[in-house]
Amino acid sequence: MIDALTLAVGVTALALAAWCGFAFSRDQPTKDWHFIGMAVVSVLALVQLVVGVVRLGGGDRPGQGTAIFVAYLLGSAAAVPAAGFMSLAERTRWGSATVAAGAVILAVLEVRLYDIWGG
Repeated sequence: MIDALTLAVGVTALALAAWCGFAFSRDQPTKDWHFIGMAVVSVLALVQLVVGVVRLGGGDRPGQGTAIFVAYLLGSAAAVPAAGFMSLAERTRWGSATVAAGAVILAVLEVRLYDIWGG
């Protein structure tokens, strides 16, 4: 994997988690700006998914197994969008908490992806 891309996804996910956590602490639901932030993080995760699939197609193999790597790639691409959809259903401060939790999950998945690839 590309270390800089993994780092970028992880850092932006943590920034989104902090931002939505701050909104939660101020008793605010997710706003349009939060969804723009979710879109940025989701695009980075999708780019990482594409890069990972291309690297696998090119013959590169992760150190801990292809199936688990693909599963983590798919999970990382779906974490923030799933949290965003759940926050639409919960239009209270808990929607912001849901997105913050999803972003923290994405950051943890990024660390695990780095380990699986052999980092």
